[in-house]
Amino acid sequence: MSEVKFKLAAGTNVGLIRKNNEDNFVVSSDLSTSDWLIPQAGDFVDLGKYGALLVVADGMGGANAGEVASAIAVETIQNLFSPENLEQAVADDKAVQEFMKDVVKQADLNILNHSREDSSTQGMGTTVVMAWLLNDKAYVCWCGDSRCYVLNRRNGLIQLSKDHSYVQELVDKGELNPEYMHDHPLSNVITRCLGDVENRARPDTRIYQLHDGDAIMLCSDGLCGLCRDQEILETMIEHVDDPVACKSELISHALSAGGYDNVTIAMCIIKMDEPEELVKEEKKEEKTVFDQTEEKPAEEKVSEEKNATEEKNTDEKKKSDEVNNDEKPVEEPDEEKELSITLRPKVHRRRWPRVLLFFLLILVAAGVFIYYYPDCEPVRQQINNILTDIIQKVKQIKI
Repeated sequence: MSEVKFKLAAGTNVGLIRKNNEDNFVVSSDLSTSDWLIPQAGDFVDLGKYGALLVVADGMGGANAGEVASAIAVETIQNLFSPENLEQAVADDKAVQEFMKDVVKQADLNILNHSREDSSTQGMGTTVVMAWLLNDKAYVCWCGDSRCYVLNRRNGLIQLSKDHSYVQELVDKGELNPEYMHDHPLSNVITRCLGDVENRARPDTRIYQLHDGDAIMLCSDGLCGLCRDQEILETMIEHVDDPVACKSELISHALSAGGYDNVTIAMCIIKMDEPEELVKEEKKEEKTVFDQTEEKPAEEKVSEEKNATEEKNTDEKKKSDEVNNDEKPVEEPDEEKELSITLRPKVHRRRWPRVLLFFLLILVAAGVFIYYYPDCEPVRQQINNILTDIIQKVKQIKI
């Protein structure tokens, strides 16, 4: 198992419009000692026995204490991630995921109990996303639309979480192109959260294999709701070695984009010794995703490569596929590539406007023929009679 080191950074901003900050966050660099402070030195630190934890919660409810809900969620997570609770929780992947789900469900229950006891907080709720760095993996758990991203030097920016939102459901049903998610008027409507009196929290989890140079970033929708993934990608690449500067720059971009929501970010940079066989595989690649982004946006590169592939004959396609399979990174499953910002699905355009135009042209041509062709005089006379009758009947109608 590779030795893992990391740098941490986290921060929040109330934004430019709202007067109170309903977001909350917490990070622990060493869960074995219940250390809930961000290391100030800015150096890489060793990952402890029970790992490190990053949490972001985005409160909802406005005057009804959204900040209280997010604070309860964060406090519950802190209390349950105590060293005495973690020994059995880290037994295997399944145990880790079940523990994280149970923690979120307990936070949900605590929020509901508080709102029942204090009527002034009724209706409050919160989203939550957390990343648990343990051994050489990142275990991600979330409920709502707060997100977890990873910037990988070979695959670019990948969204590890999947929004629990109305717009995401439209995409899953094939009723909305993913390209339009960011600008959809109902993009802020979520389908799961903590504190919902009608539906108990149903968190999801995911496991990601860590690699040297990975940057894990958690955020509230005050960032991803204002900044597109391409802008997030470019900013993270620019500050890939400095999580503090990266966090500050991302918040600045959100404020420049309007800053109408609270913005919260927690992120870390991973440093580790890759397995020897993976190092050899990486040497085959001439450039990393960071070099490629400087040349062209990831979307343009994928589009050009796709067009070039379609123009080749069958034999050349087979050769190209073999090369691509050799270069394809073994660590990223297909699901991650589907969420990568470098993939853009085709837009299927409807054909009915062309059909309508075709029939209109036929009607115009028929009208011109009838009007000018000498043998069509009887037809013209009949049309005139019909129009005259219609005009007479219209005049006789009493309003």
